[in-house]
Amino acid sequence: MTLILVNSSAIRAVGYDGYTLTVEFHTGRIYDHPGVPYSVYAGFMNASSMGAYYNRHIRGRY
Repeated sequence: MTLILVNSSAIRAVGYDGYTLTVEFHTGRIYDHPGVPYSVYAGFMNASSMGAYYNRHIRGRY
């Protein structure tokens, strides 16, 4: 999966293959989140704060 760079103070890059969301943080840690629906991915990519959206809607849920 190709990761694309994003403009976020916490998150460096994001990848999505229609099922698994991959998130790379500026710390170098990379997390895979299987089962993420497109609507959550789209909300994440359009969030004013990707870090806050990640913590509220993705982390610990997928």
